[in-house]
Amino acid sequence: MIISVKNLVKRYGNLVALDHLSFDVEEGEILGLLGPNGSGKTTAINCILSLLKYDKGEIRIFGRPMRPDAYDIKRDIGVIMQNVAVFDELTVYENINYFCGLYIPEKEKRKRLVEEAIDFVGLNDFRRFYPKKLSGGLLRRLNIACGIAHKPKLILLDEPTVAVDPQSRNNILEGIQRLNREGATIVYTSHYMEEVEQICSRIIILDKGKVIANGTKEELKNMISLGEKITVETSAIHPEHLAALRRIPGADSVEYANGLLVVKSGKSKNNLENVLDFLKKQQIGYGRIYSELPTLNDVFLEITGKELRD
Repeated sequence: MIISVKNLVKRYGNLVALDHLSFDVEEGEILGLLGPNGSGKTTAINCILSLLKYDKGEIRIFGRPMRPDAYDIKRDIGVIMQNVAVFDELTVYENINYFCGLYIPEKEKRKRLVEEAIDFVGLNDFRRFYPKKLSGGLLRRLNIACGIAHKPKLILLDEPTVAVDPQSRNNILEGIQRLNREGATIVYTSHYMEEVEQICSRIIILDKGKVIANGTKEELKNMISLGEKITVETSAIHPEHLAALRRIPGADSVEYANGLLVVKSGKSKNNLENVLDFLKKQQIGYGRIYSELPTLNDVFLEITGKELRD
């Protein structure tokens, strides 16, 4: 067990930010930690890192109690926060060397690790650049290099791809998966559901300081009622057609607007063949037709609700 959180309670006056929160992180996994604004994600991470005092509970990392002075544990942790934290007056190389030096005092070893980190994030052509000269994507990659240069066993990433272009985002996600393949256990938070679905082996959804869902993406999708969604481009649908489509077994809802027919069914129902057969029998012409299964975003909205959060 890399991280063990047991009955964690954190209060801010009358506000309960963490309400007997408990979860584990297994060695070698990429754990996605999700939740709406105010769910307790950032508070939980700060407590895990001993950056924040909590009222009750226990946190163990690598099987040992985590405390503010547990420097032997902290040496094996890498942290990449949402806000880029580098020194503007230092070059790319100097920044990575500085942060690596907080953990690795040996000069030769540190030099090798810095070179490996620069190569890993693809900043070889920018080693003498200052942060202000870097694009947003390159700056994010520098931030990651500073956090992982000392080869940590546990890496916590908080929204590492915010406001970067698709190419840089893809590069960062591939880098995270490579770190995992090389042996790092990763805790990953993001509001980009497609990223979490792409790279995380297990997902925890927090709300109101509690775990409300925990499992693989397939297990989470099986928790909700939404199943297959079939969309058909057609301009030949009449009210009697809609009434007949609603009688198809398993069709939970049938809607038609702006030339799009949408048929939704419950989970474990496959109605694509039935819909195609209906269109053929009724001699209804159509353009594109496609079937979608629930996404992680669908799961998140159904479990946490669709109301806006502050």
